[in-house]
Amino acid sequence: MIGRIRGILIEKKPPEILVDVSGLTYEVQVPMSTAYQLPEVGKELQLHTHFVVRDDAQLLYGFFQEKDKTLFRALIRVNGVGPKMALTILSGMDADEFVRTVRNDDVSAMVNMPGIGKKTAERLMVEMRDRLDEWGGSESVVTADSGANLASSISKDAETALLALGYKPQQASRAISQVLKENPDVADSEALIRLTLKSML
Repeated sequence: MIGRIRGILIEKKPPEILVDVSGLTYEVQVPMSTAYQLPEVGKELQLHTHFVVRDDAQLLYGFFQEKDKTLFRALIRVNGVGPKMALTILSGMDADEFVRTVRNDDVSAMVNMPGIGKKTAERLMVEMRDRLDEWGGSESVVTADSGANLASSISKDAETALLALGYKPQQASRAISQVLKENPDVADSEALIRLTLKSML
């Protein structure tokens, strides 16, 4: 089992990157949440990894955050969810965002991702809700429901505003999530929009 990899990034063409480890080059599949954090080619990086062996291939998946790797492992245990779909989910949201989505029963957020239909999204909600504590969770798991609902509400308002300004959905969602992590006390959508736009300049 390959649990972690450290080496030099020699090529990045998400979702696949190449990492040189003492002369041995590994092909690693990464979600976009990790791809956005990749260093420049030629720089060292370290990833938490999950190794998948199939009849026709051996695949290595990499994640900057260990909690994303843990969530990936939990997702592929859900009936009908394979590594490819799990990677898609983690490309659209990180572990903290996924927790909020499940806690708020936000099926639409799941359906918006490619390859995920309503039935699969509903199954994910049901099965993952029971597993949140099992796979570790984060601050989002222990946040009061009222706080989570408020964060979700102002996030949606901010995302709607950014989409109206011409930003792409994934770009807006990612920027809003980052601002909320850095400014957890943001209490209204106006402040969140202002901070997000500032961060995107």
